[in-house]
Amino acid sequence: MKITSPAFNNNEYMPAKFTCEGEEVNPELLISGIPDGAKSLAIIVDDPDAAIGVWVHWIVFDIPVTARIAEDSVPGKLGITNMGKMPYHGPCPPSGAHRYFFKVYALDTMLNLKEGISKGQLEKAMQNHILDKAELVGLYKRSVR
Repeated sequence: MKITSPAFNNNEYMPAKFTCEGEEVNPELLISGIPDGAKSLAIIVDDPDAAIGVWVHWIVFDIPVTARIAEDSVPGKLGITNMGKMPYHGPCPPSGAHRYFFKVYALDTMLNLKEGISKGQLEKAMQNHILDKAELVGLYKRSVR
């Protein structure tokens, strides 16, 4: 399985449009090679370079199997981010360049969990259900203030 975006290449800088300095909408994501038997997708976007540890920017699960996640969309049920909210939370590093991991999981089931779950709760629920996983890394550094 592979995840790409027409907005940026793997390990390259993301356009400001998808960050706190722009429209703060999720980028379009393209998913190829989804395994047969997949019943749903899940997406976790996080930043391992945050000073407090891994910072969660977006959690979406129970996404119907699709090869395209549209820009500025809510393709499934939402989990809670480190901002304490559920919508996509764009990159906004306080200093330096950070890495943002867009991880997609193909699952053999719909999880049927309630919205507002944490990353840890989603990861626990996905155990033994992951058919494949792919990731795309976007970089971002805020403009000089």
